[in-house]
Amino acid sequence: MTARGLIVAAPRSSSGKTVVTLALLAALARRGLAVRAAKAGPDYIDSTFHAAIPGARSINLDSWAMPPSLLDALFFEATSGADIIVVEGVMGLFDGLAGSPGRRGSTADLAARFGLPVLLVVDVSGQSQSAAALVRGFAAHEPAVHIAGVLLNRVGSDRHRMLVTEAIAELNIPVLGAMPRDENLGLPERHLGLVQAREHGDLGARLDRMAELAEQHCDLDAIIAVAAETKISPPANVLPLRPPGQRVALACDAAFTFIYPHILAGWRRAGAQIIPFSPLADEAPPQSCDACWLPGGYPELHASALSAAHNFRAGLTQFAQRRPVHGECGGYMVLGETLEDGDGVRHAMAGLLGHSTSFAARKLQLGYREARLLGDGPLGPAGAALRGHEFHYATLTATGDDEPFSELSDGQGRTLPPSGGRRGNVSGSFFHVIAEA
Repeated sequence: MTARGLIVAAPRSSSGKTVVTLALLAALARRGLAVRAAKAGPDYIDSTFHAAIPGARSINLDSWAMPPSLLDALFFEATSGADIIVVEGVMGLFDGLAGSPGRRGSTADLAARFGLPVLLVVDVSGQSQSAAALVRGFAAHEPAVHIAGVLLNRVGSDRHRMLVTEAIAELNIPVLGAMPRDENLGLPERHLGLVQAREHGDLGARLDRMAELAEQHCDLDAIIAVAAETKISPPANVLPLRPPGQRVALACDAAFTFIYPHILAGWRRAGAQIIPFSPLADEAPPQSCDACWLPGGYPELHASALSAAHNFRAGLTQFAQRRPVHGECGGYMVLGETLEDGDGVRHAMAGLLGHSTSFAARKLQLGYREARLLGDGPLGPAGAALRGHEFHYATLTATGDDEPFSELSDGQGRTLPPSGGRRGNVSGSFFHVIAEA
């Protein structure tokens, strides 16, 4: 199997990686290429923007949370049938955990593992020739990571572009594009990241505009040429996570959006059926299913509607009497007694676990996590180890008296307090699972 591929990375966050990635994907798709995409690290939202490009299915690749065999399997699957795959990096190119190369959760790990050249996006606002010194350092930092080209972003003028380009030319690293400063290109943000792709009524028009700018300001032929051919032997079938049942009721609407595509694909590959339902539409989990999964999302933005969804709450209670129900992060918040919204108003939730949460008393919790299950449940047997992450602003205002869901440690192996709760067939925590450890 052969497909060309490259990584879009940057020296730091907020350099414009997502917009550049979308612009390149849209412009390459316009040329009739079969494009695929991937996102480095734990991110639910950016991948949905990638997938808005016709044909551009997107996955997550995470070198800390995913064992190497799973990384290979996902990358093989992503490149199958593709002309080119574009991987969007996370944070700065070399940012990750301290630890063994290849398992740090960095974009550089993926570049080295898959032999993917890096297109370095440099935000040159506020600088000119100094950008060359930055590029020189990135090019020399890790021999296994190849900076194949530079794309200048937020260029102020033709003179600005010329000064930066001439300075970088001395490094024998080509400048393959220079995107102008354009405030209209930015994508709006809120807590947890970008406003989700499904909420943009004008997303098609935005993507068209990005594609046009890439066509005008990037050397697309040269970018295609620097993309490397990747050859990977078909790996063994690896499941990221065993399915919680053979018919899984999945909460799926604007309040419940955060579940990784590779998790769902793995469940289906194992023979499970995914049956979506909408709590916001006051739908109960189908009683024909044998497990219910409440993913993360934005229940804090829809707390009033969820509290008023009496059919959903009654049906969930009935379902939990005989079958497992699990909630991740936002789903965990909905399983508790109450949820306090950003205005300080408390709303009754499902009451299947004893905790209460608040979005008014915000505190950021962010980072990799390894969980060891303390009881048998839909994620596996007691003692099973899982890797994933936490990313939320909600706080616990009451812990309840349920048994804890898991032991927890951070990405460096440091012990954290036990996580979540379990009662009968119900379990949940703020922990988002990515893969079995």
